[in-house]
Amino acid sequence: MNQKELKELIEFLIEKDIAEFELERGDVKVRIKRGGEAHVSASEPDARFFAAHSAPPAAPVSVPAAKPAASTPPTKEAEPAVEEGLHAVRSPIVGTFYEAPSPGSPPFVKPGDVVEVGQLLCIVEAMKLMNEIESDVAGEVVKRLVANGQPIEYGQELFLIRPRA
Repeated sequence: MNQKELKELIEFLIEKDIAEFELERGDVKVRIKRGGEAHVSASEPDARFFAAHSAPPAAPVSVPAAKPAASTPPTKEAEPAVEEGLHAVRSPIVGTFYEAPSPGSPPFVKPGDVVEVGQLLCIVEAMKLMNEIESDVAGEVVKRLVANGQPIEYGQELFLIRPRA
């Protein structure tokens, strides 16, 4: 099962509000559990979704449920509003956002930089793989919406870019 198939599977499970799912194909076993307490073989206990690939199953690892960041209920105001005419670059995957190729290196882009279509904006680490996120529009970077090293969700806005006229 490749990353694209796994992403589509997770999207389907969210759409159908399925909390737990297990699939076994030959020597590949995938188990996904959302919310609550999870018992899976996983190396990232902070992940919203857990997927375990294994030939022989390992001993289960107890992973505590994620705790809310604040006691106040989420509001629509918490989500950044896209200004008129700005293009939002969104994350195609769940992972960890990195603004630079390595710690101490300058960021790929910063607000005020002019970018071209296909120019590297950041890296999202997912399942120990570094995924390069490229600009899908030419223009000026207006704002970076996430912090370096921050966990991000599928579809989360990463950058706002003012497209070239």
